[in-house]
Amino acid sequence: MTKSLLKSREIVLAAAILVLLLAIASRFPAFVAPSNLANVFNDTAPLIMLALGQMAVIVTRCIDLSVAANLALTGMVVAMLNTLFPGLPIPVILFVATSLGALMGLANGLLVWKLDIPPIVVTLGTMTVYRGIIFLISDGAWINAHEMSDTFKAFPRETILGLPVLSWFAILTVLGFVLLIGRTSLGRAFFAVGGNPHAAVYTGINVGRTQCAAFVLSGALAGLTGYLWVARYAVAYVDIAGGFELEVVAACVIGGISIAGGIGSVGGALLGALFLGIVKNALPVVNISPFWQLAISGSAIIIAVAFNATSNRSKGRVILKKAEHAQ
Repeated sequence: MTKSLLKSREIVLAAAILVLLLAIASRFPAFVAPSNLANVFNDTAPLIMLALGQMAVIVTRCIDLSVAANLALTGMVVAMLNTLFPGLPIPVILFVATSLGALMGLANGLLVWKLDIPPIVVTLGTMTVYRGIIFLISDGAWINAHEMSDTFKAFPRETILGLPVLSWFAILTVLGFVLLIGRTSLGRAFFAVGGNPHAAVYTGINVGRTQCAAFVLSGALAGLTGYLWVARYAVAYVDIAGGFELEVVAACVIGGISIAGGIGSVGGALLGALFLGIVKNALPVVNISPFWQLAISGSAIIIAVAFNATSNRSKGRVILKKAEHAQ
């Protein structure tokens, strides 16, 4: 039942994306040109990466609202590191960014696991703390393009087989999650914990440790995205990616990942991110202010959650009816 529901959600979302593209193409044919669609995908790559990390957290019945702040702090740290050591190799920068992001994710996970603090409270707190740390280490100053090395800035833009490196990171993240969710015990544990944590304990799964692992994974992806974001746009400052956590959560919920945990798919998270990415890129084309994107994201969350709630209630009624007939 869950798999068929997910598939139907993904089909509906894919159809909605196709209809949206056709509607835009009817007025602006250049929007659906392959080169432009590749640019749209590249613009959406950070959202795809963060949405997949958020999916891992949400299916374990948690939520990570600190991903954008994690991205911003990691981006500022590696940008400052680059100004001090311009010759630092890109693999070292990638390692530092991913490790720092994972450490921030670990902090979230340990607070949820060991102190049993609600995830929304923990990540709201760390979101503010991470933003504060950015201000402290930078003294509120920006790091601009002329202060960054050419190699540092060029890496996300380098093309391989016609696509920028940033796009390839998103593609590799999607493939990695397909393997993680479908082929590993950790991926299965994410869903077991979210579906029924009490039953998961009886199967030998440590619920707290599994949720902590999801936070670490989400944090590592946020850290990696932090470098790619700062290098691509060639700027680092305190409020970078402000409010982006809303888009990340919206992408997951629109893609069918249940806030209640235990339900979701890699394809759903990907389609949810692509839907928002297309909307974001299409707004200026149809002369609508990009500030409407926040309203659209918020509305999409409410509609998607309402849809999930309605589906769950209808399932409940069927079970009750069956029980009544059995009596």
